[in-house]
Amino acid sequence: MQRTHIGDIKDLVGQSVDLYGWVHTRRDHGKLIFIDIRDRSGIAQVVFTPKTPGYESASQLRSEWVIRLKGKVNARPEKMINPDIPTGKVEIEPLELEILNKAETPPFPIDTDGKEIGEEHRMKYRYLDLRRERMARNMMMRHRLVKFIRDHLDGQGFLEIETPILTKSTPEGARDYVVPSRLYNGKFFALPQSPQQYKQLLMVAGMEKYFQIARCFRDEDTRGDRQPEFTQLDLEMSFVEREDVMRLNEELLISIVKTLAPEKKIQEVPFPRLSYKEAMEKYGTDRPDLRKDKDDQNLLAFCWVIDFPFFEKTDGGGWTFTHNPFSAPKPEFMQDLLNGTNVGQIITSQYDVALNGSEIGGGSIRNHTPEGLRAVFRIMGFDDERIERNFGHMLQAFSFGAPPHGGIAWGLDRLMTLLTDEPNIREVIAFPKTGDARDLLMESPSELEGKQLKELHLKIEK
Repeated sequence: MQRTHIGDIKDLVGQSVDLYGWVHTRRDHGKLIFIDIRDRSGIAQVVFTPKTPGYESASQLRSEWVIRLKGKVNARPEKMINPDIPTGKVEIEPLELEILNKAETPPFPIDTDGKEIGEEHRMKYRYLDLRRERMARNMMMRHRLVKFIRDHLDGQGFLEIETPILTKSTPEGARDYVVPSRLYNGKFFALPQSPQQYKQLLMVAGMEKYFQIARCFRDEDTRGDRQPEFTQLDLEMSFVEREDVMRLNEELLISIVKTLAPEKKIQEVPFPRLSYKEAMEKYGTDRPDLRKDKDDQNLLAFCWVIDFPFFEKTDGGGWTFTHNPFSAPKPEFMQDLLNGTNVGQIITSQYDVALNGSEIGGGSIRNHTPEGLRAVFRIMGFDDERIERNFGHMLQAFSFGAPPHGGIAWGLDRLMTLLTDEPNIREVIAFPKTGDARDLLMESPSELEGKQLKELHLKIEK
């Protein structure tokens, strides 16, 4: 018999079904044994009496045992209907029961939302934690979000293109995770903080519209709602101005909310726009929470923040970029950039999108000429030799006819937390790290064996 998903049995009254899943709960009422069987699609109640097949086996069942159950779908008596679950009007009369695998007693309950359990305990047994309804629902929502983005951008003529994970360490902001090379003694790859340079090179390559659901890595100090590895929607377009990129992203965000989170209400469309100066003067932050009713968890207040300063002073008195060294200034400030004059007044083409007090995305129109990019690094104090060493490949690429281009990257994990009303991004990532960057399930980071260290030409100093 073909397997039936539990979520489908509500429409199969009178039919025989073959169910596979886990024992969610077992309850003994005198001689009656009630079993709730669970698979990814839902939960169903099974009623064993002393006369039904499999009764003796049913009396042995415990939570989280894996079973196969053949049975007949019956309508529940009126007084026994459970309105809280989709299958609450039916129950299963067992015909065959097969125990596929026994289970140890779980280290914590799985039939709750899990918020009463210590987070580190949940992360050590994450494969069990993901069985709970709330977490399974989050994983399904994440799948639907990624699929919706892919389908939407495909319809707009974008190509999804994968970019390398092993790349080059360049000074772009956060600290890189580095990977020692076994074949090239003393040399290292870096894991990408974002696909920034590759996506611009794809514009040089004539791809015109690129996107990727991209894994990104940053070796940052442990603080706040961050992860060493996270997921971005990464996007880049050729022959566009700032308005084109902002419009496309705003339309996509509105469509996501209407389709995947229809219970949510967007406070204002089109999204309001604030300059960085306005946001800081009025709200004291460049990611303001504009909700008129902050008690309404279904209210989404998107806004754009634009017109950021390109550079800010470093502790040492020099200049560094505020967002991205590959950004272009607004056109009226290009001459100042090229001349290195009025540096503190140069405004960049950067645009950030904020939602309920969180930054969920940021992008810019890019410098697409070698002169423009070189000018940024000169203002930052890089000499020509260092510019060539770190970014010569980009300067060379731009010398072969790079189109004007711009893009954006969203923090997909952060958007997910806001759509699912979760308190942090760890609740919407299947296998997250702890706040101090440890994987409790795999017990990593871990030490390497001496043989591996020798192959990598590394020596550990105690």
